[in-house]
Amino acid sequence: MENPRRPPKVLGFCSFRYGLSFLLHFCNVVVFAQNLSLSLTMVVMVNHTEPQSLTNFSANELPAHMKNPVYDWSPDIQGIILSSFFYGLILVPIPIGYFSGICSVKKMVGSAIFLSSVVCLFIPLAADLGKTTIILCRVLQGIAQSTVTTGQHEIWVRWAPPLERGRLTSISLSGCVLGPFIALLVTGLICQSLGWPMVFYIFGASGCALCLPWFILVYDDPKDHPCISISEKEYITSSTVQQSSSKRKPLPIKAMLKSLPLWAISIGNIASFWTNSIMSLYSPMFINSMFHVDVRENGLLSALPYLFAWIFGILAGQMSDFFQSRNILSLLTIRKLFTSLGLLLPALFSVCLLYLSPSFISTIIFLILIIATVSFNTVGTFLNALDIAPRYYGFLRGVTTFVGVMGGLMASTLTGIIINQDPETSWFKIFILLSAINVGSNIFYLVFAAVEVQDWARDGEQTRL
Repeated sequence: MENPRRPPKVLGFCSFRYGLSFLLHFCNVVVFAQNLSLSLTMVVMVNHTEPQSLTNFSANELPAHMKNPVYDWSPDIQGIILSSFFYGLILVPIPIGYFSGICSVKKMVGSAIFLSSVVCLFIPLAADLGKTTIILCRVLQGIAQSTVTTGQHEIWVRWAPPLERGRLTSISLSGCVLGPFIALLVTGLICQSLGWPMVFYIFGASGCALCLPWFILVYDDPKDHPCISISEKEYITSSTVQQSSSKRKPLPIKAMLKSLPLWAISIGNIASFWTNSIMSLYSPMFINSMFHVDVRENGLLSALPYLFAWIFGILAGQMSDFFQSRNILSLLTIRKLFTSLGLLLPALFSVCLLYLSPSFISTIIFLILIIATVSFNTVGTFLNALDIAPRYYGFLRGVTTFVGVMGGLMASTLTGIIINQDPETSWFKIFILLSAINVGSNIFYLVFAAVEVQDWARDGEQTRL
């Protein structure tokens, strides 16, 4: 008799659930590439050498026929423009998380991808119209990305068997770091060859094209999909039958607020978002300030960490499912292990960057390790909410994402202020603060984390609330 936990006909990359995971992967690639590209184009969009009265001219280092407007935005204005993206992020995670449990995730995520792509196409014109317009575009991009990253998690409540959660989630979420890699890798080349406006036109058009397969191929529930095999459909539905409830009941808000395991997840997210926001938005600026490289080399150097983060994220998903399926480690140990790797290693390498990186090569190595090791948290705090409350997973992902984004917003804004006020020692302060937040958050998570379904997340007849 076949083992129901490992049916040979439904496992493997040829199954439809893996196809869905890869499609989500590419959606995340495009959306994150669209939103991150501004952090590198900002290097050539800002006038560092000409009088501030000249707000728009063709960059001399590029071919004369290429249009490259340059603007006199001060460092604090640049920080506001870059961080305004987070103001969009904080507006929608909670409502999107709630409605993802009762509305069509397919329509929500697909519409958000289209919105992000259209706004990306509008960025060059928005920059010409003024600071206010480009800030508004960044807010809209934040709303769109938050909808994509928050809403997609509800898909795995119905599509991911418990022993494959790590793999399917890590494959889809690894697009969130492959997107920055591609953006940083090609943005410098596009800027020098075609002009920086083409960066936004190319990524925006790619997102519009991706919407077509999304709306055709994706279904909210495997039971409704016309193309999935019967064996795979039975395997998925039988293994996920108890992960959600068809009855929608009022949210146990008071119990959630008192839940220390949920607070542990939220605080872990703060640290992850803090690290990611600083490294994604300011690593090109850090490299430029330390080594004064041109935009193409800056893009290549800034992209390398995300390639390794992509690899580490996929490996983390494979390893966590391997440990769980072979009963090598308990689920709680797995969550604590990968959360600790995702928080403590970036803190360690941040300190090493300050004290053990006298050369160009060692600096780049530590930058790579800081960003890459954050990906271990994909199967740590990012997936932990599905363990403790599967029937409220979409809403809790929205809540924990909101809390994390608040940390990212504070990190990006504070970093811009520190750089503007104290250029001499700014990076020392930034990385020491990053390390302290990661270590403190990890200690809290190790003490209060849990993987058992909480009483307030059980079905009505089982709950004591």
